[in-house]
Amino acid sequence: MLDKLAAIKLRWEELEGKLSDPELVKDMKVFTKTSKEYKDLGVIVDAYHKYRDVISNIEFNKQLLKEEKDEEMREMAKMELDDLKTSQEKMEDEIKQLLIPKDPEDEKDVILEIRAGTGGDEAAIFVGDLYRMYLKYCESHGFKTELLGMNESSAGGYKEISMSITGTDVYGTLKYESGVHRVQRVPVTESQGRVHTSASSVAVLPEADDVDVNINPADLRIDTYRASGAGGQHVNKTESAVRITHIPTGVVAECQDGRSQLKNRETAMKMLRTKIYEIELAKHQAAIANRRKTLVSTGDRSAKIRTYNYPQGRVTDHRIGLTLYNLDNIMNGDIQHILDELRLAENAEKLKEGGLA
Repeated sequence: MLDKLAAIKLRWEELEGKLSDPELVKDMKVFTKTSKEYKDLGVIVDAYHKYRDVISNIEFNKQLLKEEKDEEMREMAKMELDDLKTSQEKMEDEIKQLLIPKDPEDEKDVILEIRAGTGGDEAAIFVGDLYRMYLKYCESHGFKTELLGMNESSAGGYKEISMSITGTDVYGTLKYESGVHRVQRVPVTESQGRVHTSASSVAVLPEADDVDVNINPADLRIDTYRASGAGGQHVNKTESAVRITHIPTGVVAECQDGRSQLKNRETAMKMLRTKIYEIELAKHQAAIANRRKTLVSTGDRSAKIRTYNYPQGRVTDHRIGLTLYNLDNIMNGDIQHILDELRLAENAEKLKEGGLA
């Protein structure tokens, strides 16, 4: 471990030298990237210095025990050695966590999409339940949300809902939610009290910056149309809704929630960039998944990840075998414990992959 940490310190010192070069500031993109890496490695370097001091003190006390004849001094050295070894184990665990490679996507904001799957009206109602769950979670954690679009169903639910979420490390927090969420309960339309199983899919997409995706305007087909749904006379008389199709990939993004066609066009372009970016990201994630026995966040939308069982008040995350009996709290946005356990499971997998476990 000391060799790895020493190499990181050399890289940190190299970055420190680069940051002192006035030429670097001329390219703000490179300067920002270098500054961030320097800051991130600085945390590890600080831990390395403390760890190195502990190792040095351990060696000193071991040598003292070999050479010291005075029993009182030997006893003091033994006690200190025990404390130092405890500190060493604790620091090694902390450093292992710091050495886990960070996903560069984790810092990104996200576009979250929820769509009704099997189950008809009940699946559409569950889309609304999941939407409210994520809204409450975001509210309690200081994330800002903006509704991008919704398609209501006849039974009071939603065929699909999309929203943007902004804040600190939003994708790193919510990326584990991508997949199929299954609900087991008695639908309001069920007259005989039978439990039905329905499903809705959740996609958490890291929002693409302009620099992430290069889209040729000539590859776009932009259509405008009259918005549908609630909104009064304005949406019925004005072609404010926008649909953008990326011809090479067939990816489509549309927005009709804003009153302004320009606003809807900007939102649709943001969604389009994110969807195209996700295609490339999914390839990257699949390549990683092929190298691991298990992976929590594969980005596979077709994978059944969680079941919400209302009769038993139970929520089970199938990826890590976690079962909780606090369904009401979870549907009210209390999903942090689940997210923490998923992150721990993936970090454990990364530690094995990096030979640190």
